[in-house]
Amino acid sequence: MKNRSKKAARYGSRAEKKIAEEYGLEIEGTHASWKDAEFQNGVPVEIKSCMVSTGYFQIYKKYHRVLRQKGGYYALGVYRPHGTGIRLLKTLLKRPSELPLSTWSPTNHQQRQSEKARLQIDDVF
Repeated sequence: MKNRSKKAARYGSRAEKKIAEEYGLEIEGTHASWKDAEFQNGVPVEIKSCMVSTGYFQIYKKYHRVLRQKGGYYALGVYRPHGTGIRLLKTLLKRPSELPLSTWSPTNHQQRQSEKARLQIDDVF
Protein backbone atom coordinates (compact mmCIF):
# COMPACT_ATOMS: atom_id res chain seq x y z
CA MET A 1 0.00 0.00 0.00
CA LYS A 2 2.84 2.40 0.75
CA ASN A 3 4.03 2.27 -2.88
CA ARG A 4 0.47 2.97 -4.10
CA SER A 5 0.27 6.04 -1.82
CA LYS A 6 3.55 7.34 -3.24
CA LYS A 7 2.22 6.95 -6.78
CA ALA A 8 -1.08 8.60 -5.87
CA ALA A 9 0.74 11.56 -4.32
CA ARG A 10 2.99 11.88 -7.37
CA TYR A 11 0.04 11.73 -9.76
CA GLY A 12 -1.92 14.20 -7.64
CA SER A 13 0.98 16.64 -7.63
CA ARG A 14 1.29 16.42 -11.41
CA ALA A 15 -2.45 16.90 -11.83
CA GLU A 16 -2.35 19.96 -9.54
CA LYS A 17 0.38 21.56 -11.65
CA LYS A 18 -1.43 20.84 -14.94
CA ILE A 19 -4.72 22.20 -13.62
CA ALA A 20 -2.96 25.33 -12.32
CA GLU A 21 -1.37 25.87 -15.74
CA GLU A 22 -4.69 25.42 -17.51
CA TYR A 23 -6.39 28.12 -15.44
CA GLY A 24 -3.40 30.45 -15.05
CA LEU A 25 -3.23 29.95 -11.29
CA GLU A 26 -0.38 31.04 -9.04
CA ILE A 27 0.89 28.17 -6.89
CA GLU A 28 4.18 29.48 -5.52
CA GLY A 29 3.79 31.17 -2.14
CA THR A 30 0.00 30.88 -2.08
CA HIS A 31 -0.59 27.49 -0.44
CA ALA A 32 -2.52 27.23 2.84
CA SER A 33 -4.38 24.34 4.49
CA TRP A 34 -7.60 25.37 2.73
CA LYS A 35 -6.27 26.49 -0.68
CA ASP A 36 -3.62 25.40 -3.16
CA ALA A 37 -3.43 28.42 -5.43
CA GLU A 38 -4.80 31.83 -6.37
CA PHE A 39 -5.91 33.62 -9.47
CA GLN A 40 -3.69 36.59 -10.34
CA ASN A 41 -6.24 38.88 -8.64
CA GLY A 42 -5.80 37.02 -5.33
CA VAL A 43 -9.01 34.95 -5.39
CA PRO A 44 -8.26 31.62 -3.65
CA VAL A 45 -8.54 28.26 -5.38
CA GLU A 46 -8.50 24.75 -3.95
CA ILE A 47 -7.33 22.25 -6.56
CA LYS A 48 -8.87 18.79 -6.36
CA SER A 49 -8.00 15.94 -8.67
CA CYS A 50 -8.95 12.33 -8.93
CA MET A 51 -7.92 9.37 -11.03
CA VAL A 52 -10.75 8.31 -13.33
CA SER A 53 -10.54 4.76 -11.95
CA THR A 54 -11.06 6.02 -8.37
CA GLY A 55 -14.19 7.89 -9.34
CA TYR A 56 -14.42 10.54 -6.63
CA PHE A 57 -12.97 13.72 -5.13
CA GLN A 58 -12.46 14.12 -1.37
CA ILE A 59 -13.72 17.41 0.07
CA TYR A 60 -12.96 18.31 3.69
CA LYS A 61 -15.72 20.25 5.47
CA LYS A 62 -13.43 22.47 7.56
CA TYR A 63 -11.54 23.73 4.50
CA HIS A 64 -14.66 23.84 2.33
CA ARG A 65 -16.21 26.34 4.77
CA VAL A 66 -13.16 28.61 4.71
CA LEU A 67 -12.93 28.53 0.91
CA ARG A 68 -16.61 29.43 0.71
CA GLN A 69 -16.25 32.30 3.22
CA LYS A 70 -13.28 33.69 1.28
CA GLY A 71 -15.18 33.69 -2.04
CA GLY A 72 -12.94 31.05 -3.59
CA TYR A 73 -13.26 28.35 -6.22
CA TYR A 74 -12.54 24.69 -6.68
CA ALA A 75 -10.51 23.74 -9.75
CA LEU A 76 -11.45 20.11 -10.34
CA GLY A 77 -9.60 17.73 -12.62
CA VAL A 78 -9.95 14.10 -13.63
CA TYR A 79 -6.87 12.28 -14.90
CA ARG A 80 -5.59 8.93 -16.08
CA PRO A 81 -2.04 7.62 -15.60
CA HIS A 82 -0.15 7.76 -18.88
CA GLY A 83 3.34 6.33 -19.12
CA THR A 84 5.27 7.81 -16.19
CA GLY A 85 2.97 10.83 -16.01
CA ILE A 86 -0.71 11.61 -16.31
CA ARG A 87 -3.19 12.69 -18.95
CA LEU A 88 -5.68 15.30 -17.77
CA LEU A 89 -9.09 14.29 -19.14
CA LYS A 90 -11.50 16.94 -17.81
CA THR A 91 -11.29 20.12 -15.76
CA LEU A 92 -13.86 22.48 -14.34
CA LEU A 93 -14.06 25.55 -12.09
CA LYS A 94 -16.84 25.59 -9.49
CA ARG A 95 -17.82 27.76 -6.55
CA PRO A 96 -18.04 25.76 -3.29
CA SER A 97 -21.79 26.45 -3.14
CA GLU A 98 -22.20 24.75 -6.55
CA LEU A 99 -20.95 21.36 -5.36
CA PRO A 100 -23.64 18.82 -4.44
CA LEU A 101 -22.36 18.07 -0.94
CA SER A 102 -24.91 16.62 1.43
CA THR A 103 -23.29 13.71 3.27
CA TRP A 104 -20.29 14.30 5.51
CA SER A 105 -18.45 11.41 7.18
CA PRO A 106 -15.87 11.35 9.95
CA THR A 107 -12.26 10.84 8.93
CA ASN A 108 -9.41 9.17 10.78
CA HIS A 109 -6.85 11.49 9.19
CA GLN A 110 -5.12 13.11 12.21
CA GLN A 111 -3.88 16.21 10.40
CA ARG A 112 -7.18 17.12 8.76
CA GLN A 113 -9.43 16.82 11.84
CA SER A 114 -12.49 17.37 9.70
CA GLU A 115 -15.42 15.53 8.26
CA LYS A 116 -15.17 14.71 4.58
CA ALA A 117 -17.44 14.11 1.62
CA ARG A 118 -16.78 11.96 -1.40
CA LEU A 119 -17.96 13.69 -4.52
CA GLN A 120 -18.48 11.39 -7.51
CA ILE A 121 -17.07 12.50 -10.87
CA ASP A 122 -20.50 12.19 -12.48
CA ASP A 123 -21.99 14.52 -9.86
CA VAL A 124 -19.60 17.29 -10.93
CA PHE A 125 -19.10 16.85 -14.68
